[in-house]
Amino acid sequence: MNITSLKKIVLFIFLFSSINNSFSQNILLSKDAHASVLTCGTGNESYSMFGHTAIRINDPYNNIDVVYNYGAFDFNTPNFVLKFIKGDLQYFAVVHSYADFINEYTYEKRSVYEQELNIPSTLKQQLFDNLNISLVSGESHYTYKFIDKNCTSMVVDLINKTLDTTAIVKNSDTDITYRTILYPYFDNHFYEKLGTSIIFGKKVDGLGNQIFLPFELQKSLKKVSFQNHPLAPENKTIIEFKDDVTGSWWNNWYTYVVLLGFIIIINKKSTNLFYLITMALLGVFFVFVGFYSEHHELGYNYNILLFNPTLLGLLYFYLAKNQKGIYNLAVFNIFSLLIYVVILINKAHLLIVLPLVISSMIILIRLAIQNKKRIPIII
Repeated sequence: MNITSLKKIVLFIFLFSSINNSFSQNILLSKDAHASVLTCGTGNESYSMFGHTAIRINDPYNNIDVVYNYGAFDFNTPNFVLKFIKGDLQYFAVVHSYADFINEYTYEKRSVYEQELNIPSTLKQQLFDNLNISLVSGESHYTYKFIDKNCTSMVVDLINKTLDTTAIVKNSDTDITYRTILYPYFDNHFYEKLGTSIIFGKKVDGLGNQIFLPFELQKSLKKVSFQNHPLAPENKTIIEFKDDVTGSWWNNWYTYVVLLGFIIIINKKSTNLFYLITMALLGVFFVFVGFYSEHHELGYNYNILLFNPTLLGLLYFYLAKNQKGIYNLAVFNIFSLLIYVVILINKAHLLIVLPLVISSMIILIRLAIQNKKRIPIII
């Protein structure tokens, strides 16, 4: 989703705000005005992997051609990382000239598609007014939520508000989970896919009945009717680029499997301990963000059965040379992994975490066997 530099944002907001009252009140759109939804293609950067949504207002008679973009945020926000993790980072809308908007996406080699809204002139005017009021009233500022509140959901809400009905609803892929919907966006981004698989909790395993991604909105708009006619009957290509499939020598399945295979094959105490402690520390982080963050996607994370914080106890038992403690902790985590596999049976991320499950299981079984108290045989 799009990010704009702070200087450009501040300058544009200042200029636009200073003229906005007269702009929205004095300019009436002509009968030739057009209102449309723009869907922008995906990019290789983390913020652009899911595409982007914006609204275009074009009125040749009044020389207006602008794009309203609800996906901006400020990298210079104090405690930016903590705010992003906590889930109280403020996003806001900015407005671009259509030419600048298209030039930016052309430069980034990202496709742009347009769906014109088939609505009366009065509703186009209402949408235009609502957009301008949103910019100056503060309604365009919102707390970003990955599924519940983002650039796409803001556009959906604004159009539905203008139409005074819930016209735009999710009408495709409602029988698959949010996690499944997200997976195709991670092609050629293996470790990003793995990372989201293990940090996301129970919420993303729910059925994806809410529009939260740009191309989901594009698909839904094709099927939406308003006042007994299609709301957006055409999907026009503005610019289009073929997906640039660039492989990576490290960001793939092979390095993942090779690294885990190397740890299992060398079977050194120090390497095994480092692996298990790393898994435990990740688990501690997941527990922390689950309580700290207001992102519901990070809560109820059953993946801590794999990334089990109790594995930190191994460090203590190793230093104390407590074989019984090591054995009991290993057995406890083996049972945790078995429960985890049962939970994962029908989950989209089963295959991607399976190598980690197998690696942990092998290491823990070895630990249990090595530290099991031998019963002396009395003859």
